[in-house]
Amino acid sequence: MALKLKIAIIGQSNFAADVLELLLERSNIQIVGVFTIPDKGSREDILATTAATYKIPVFKFSSWRRKGVALPEVLEQYKSVGATLNVLPFCSQFIPMEVIDGAPLGSICYHPSILPRHRGASAISWTLIEGDEVAGFSIFWADDGLDTGPLLLTRQTNLEPTDTLDTIYKRFLYPEGVKAMGVAVDMVASGTAPKITQTEVGATYDPAMFKVENQVINLQQSAERIWNFVRGLDSVPGAVATVIEADGTEEQVRLFGAHLYSAGPVSNGQPLRLKGLTKPAWIHAGGLLIEGTDGAFVNIRRIKRGSKVISASDWFKQADQQPITDFSEDELAKRTLLAGIWQAILKDQIEASTDFFAAGAGSMDVVRLVEEVKEAFDVPLENEQVFMAPVFEEFFGQLVRILRQGSGGAAGQQLDFEGFTLKANKREIRVPTQLFINGEFVDAEGQRTLDIVNPTDEEVLCQVACASSGDVDRAVQAAHSAFYGSWKQISARQRGQLMLNLADLMEQHKEELATIESVDSGAVYTLALKTHVGMSIDAWRYFAGWCDKIQGSTIPVNPARPNNVLTFTRKEPIGVCGLITPWNYPLMMLSWKMAACIAAGNTCLIKPAQTCPLTALKFAELTVLAGFPPGVINVLPGKGSDAGQAVADHPLVRKLGFTGSTPIGKHIMKSCADSNLKKCSLELGGKSPLIVFADCDMDKAVKHGMSSVFFNKGENCIAAGRLFVEDRIHDEFVRRVLKDLRTMTIGDPLNRSTAHGPQNHKAHFDKLLDFCQRGVAEGATLVYGGGRVPNLKGYFFTPTVFTNVTDDMYIAQEESFGPIMIISKFNGSDVDSLMQRANRTEYGLASGVFTKDIGKALSFADRIEAGTVFINVYNKTDVAAPFGGFKQSGYGKDLGQEALNEYLKTKCVTVEY
Repeated sequence: MALKLKIAIIGQSNFAADVLELLLERSNIQIVGVFTIPDKGSREDILATTAATYKIPVFKFSSWRRKGVALPEVLEQYKSVGATLNVLPFCSQFIPMEVIDGAPLGSICYHPSILPRHRGASAISWTLIEGDEVAGFSIFWADDGLDTGPLLLTRQTNLEPTDTLDTIYKRFLYPEGVKAMGVAVDMVASGTAPKITQTEVGATYDPAMFKVENQVINLQQSAERIWNFVRGLDSVPGAVATVIEADGTEEQVRLFGAHLYSAGPVSNGQPLRLKGLTKPAWIHAGGLLIEGTDGAFVNIRRIKRGSKVISASDWFKQADQQPITDFSEDELAKRTLLAGIWQAILKDQIEASTDFFAAGAGSMDVVRLVEEVKEAFDVPLENEQVFMAPVFEEFFGQLVRILRQGSGGAAGQQLDFEGFTLKANKREIRVPTQLFINGEFVDAEGQRTLDIVNPTDEEVLCQVACASSGDVDRAVQAAHSAFYGSWKQISARQRGQLMLNLADLMEQHKEELATIESVDSGAVYTLALKTHVGMSIDAWRYFAGWCDKIQGSTIPVNPARPNNVLTFTRKEPIGVCGLITPWNYPLMMLSWKMAACIAAGNTCLIKPAQTCPLTALKFAELTVLAGFPPGVINVLPGKGSDAGQAVADHPLVRKLGFTGSTPIGKHIMKSCADSNLKKCSLELGGKSPLIVFADCDMDKAVKHGMSSVFFNKGENCIAAGRLFVEDRIHDEFVRRVLKDLRTMTIGDPLNRSTAHGPQNHKAHFDKLLDFCQRGVAEGATLVYGGGRVPNLKGYFFTPTVFTNVTDDMYIAQEESFGPIMIISKFNGSDVDSLMQRANRTEYGLASGVFTKDIGKALSFADRIEAGTVFINVYNKTDVAAPFGGFKQSGYGKDLGQEALNEYLKTKCVTVEY
């Protein structure tokens, strides 16, 4: 039968408070008193606060003895509670033997090492510093020595290479220690608690690491010993080192986040002199690299300068991140809530300048702060972020940045950039003209630029930076760092919110974006507003919804009995993705690809079309306002032969999405294979057949037939490259097409009444002239257009119609990518031959049919070799519907759920149990 115990708890900290609450659950135990340290200012130790909650008497002594003699008044108060057992879960004070032996059953103590090894106040640190393979704790009977009493029980665990003082305490010593204290008390109550004499074999007494002189790291030792010393003091108090500046001055710093480094030589490293180190250390993208005396390396991720912890890689950065000053009302309300959390922990008034650690906070206070902030604000937060921003105002600013990234970018920071002011459409719009790399607008290497020509008047609109292969490498490195850094810290749901923020900003700026698109690419403004920009916004919103719905599956497999097996798949982002987009829909093609890419969790760089990159650059500005971390999205205008090729060749780019011509697509595919076998998806050329049967709705067939060719000036990848019109209605169909063409308004794309604007650029305009001349030379009948719009400056090409086109003609086989309608007759009695003619092309992007016979329509859909089939409609795309071609029109899909697979990889995990 268990004894009834009257317990006095002597100690402090959260650990002791948890032991107190655990013991209160025992019916045979009465906590008769709690003895702890005095308040620090207005801060009461958590043990005292917890005891008061349960109305347990609390005694606070600054000292138990003076000159080695127990204080009578202290002994008297201790004896007043009548304890039969003293429990010391964690105690930093010297307790006199009159108290230790004052309880009839004695005193049991918790010590965080496997005694007799690592006796003393810094046992956890020395377990790591000495490179022990196991860590653990002991509960022993206190005597008059330093951690020398008989053992009651011990527990141990293997030390992992990733363990630090913090991690081993949080994962094992704290939770298992609390439970073990309960077990030890139960053993005392049941009379089964052993008293095992400690051996002196292997006993060690280690120096106290709270003395600064003991925290100084000796750099004249092996890399492994340097690593162990740093992790033994991580995260409190930190290993002390001294930096010697270029002018000879010295700065004392603390080192955190050490790991042994074996990744080979670093690139772009900068030397840093450390006192006591004969060779320079190196600041690089991953931290601070220190060479041990054995030639091996240890890497330091974080450095504390003064009161602030920084990433070691940022040591040489001159400018700190600019503080946020434009707080919203909601953010200021959150500031008040955050101050309340700080005040509850620190037990003091909180000012903007309050330093968390200077106010007395310890490592467990960091844990409490992180957990309470995560719960209150639903944000991802790590302990190290407290050390990196220990001052209240800095911490609040850090919290706001996280919140803005996760749920609100409207108040995001503005960007400085070089650009020009576009005065058009009764607006003045500031447009960037630099490269966008790692969250900043920067000049290209060598100040290289491209002339951007307005296709409406053939005048130079501006000059934009022209990316080199070196610029591409900078962007890839930024995207790579973001993928493995800041972007991984953002949850799928927060990623979706960022995308929604961006879509909202695009909506707010849609008139500006449509104006830029119209001036830069020649798109008719009304179409740019509805389709170029409108469908771009739709794409970002659609894929935002997918972010937290990307998931794998569990798979039933055949296990080897008697064992069981769990097999499941994970859908994971690929990494850094390169995107190369065409000039016909600059913003929409960017959005179709990038929205799926970002939703899947990748980072990216995009090379927009050389002739019209301005909406992509304005878009880049909006990504900053939306709260996207630096490096996630990078925009590099440039030439395909330089920047585009560099993207395809770069070994850190793991996926390439390309839209463009078939010949370039083949070259890109070869480069992807030759470089690093990167995954690629290609949306290439088309010669889409549109079949018009005599039983069609003629009005609808003419309307959509016109749109199938002349939509967006014919610069449309799925444009009907060839119309097959049944002979019975051929002449009427042509007559009605010509009638509509004669009333089509051609001119300034910003004019709201304009239906047909200029072609995108001169080279394409000249190609259309050659295309028509070849059609005439081969014997096709040119019934309308065929050349430049008379008396109109700019790349305005007259909508064109050819009839009597035979299958062997060049214009029947090749894509014009312009406003040129190619019409051939067929006889309705021979549908098999018609289908052979429609499929007699290496392209297979889209197709269409007009008929009232649903059987005929579905037979066409079954037999046509094309990725998209339109029935009694044309150009009806939607962000939820997959888009992509067959044969030499490429492979892979944009849009719809299938597009996500282009930017994901599947990992299969099998667990036997």
